[in-house]
Amino acid sequence: MTQRIKRLQSNDLITLEQICASQRKAETLDNHQQIVVGRGNPHARLMLIGEAPGAEEAARGLPFVGRSGQLLSELMIEAGLDEQHDLYICNVIKCRPPRNRKPTSREIAIARPWLRQQIDLIDPALVMLAGATALESLLGIRSGISRLRGQWQSHEGRDFMPVFHPSYLLRFRSREVGTPQHLTLQDLLEARRRLDLLSGT
Repeated sequence: MTQRIKRLQSNDLITLEQICASQRKAETLDNHQQIVVGRGNPHARLMLIGEAPGAEEAARGLPFVGRSGQLLSELMIEAGLDEQHDLYICNVIKCRPPRNRKPTSREIAIARPWLRQQIDLIDPALVMLAGATALESLLGIRSGISRLRGQWQSHEGRDFMPVFHPSYLLRFRSREVGTPQHLTLQDLLEARRRLDLLSGT
């Protein structure tokens, strides 16, 4: 842990903003858009990566603070995860795509090196990939979120778990057994369990 903290201090968290600002090289991203870097604990062992900022996120400069983020927060509380202590949250794309559309494969490819640097700076042991864009960006898988969700995938020294994106969960109100919200809660509970194993509690 001390080594990880020293690494962050020597690079300074401002480096994260510099890394994310580099994504403006993507021709399709608006240079005047707010850069949304991340939020949470930069020393966390768990990281959650989503797709891209929405309108609310772009306005406030923080990821997952709109309706889908509020639902995610509710599920995390229910799973016993503290957003400020237990994890760090960010997106693959750091600027809101035009008209809030899905990022293109080209934008994902351009963003990938900067996202990898961000992951290296945070240095989590566990990474949750919320939605298809994050799954494609980091594991190179373009489909199969329903089939792969809830399963840890070892990749480059870290464990990754694909999960449903919170915006998808907004389509379903029920948390009955087998529903997307219930399944996501189970995934978050599994992440809580793995964190406890890492900390020896």
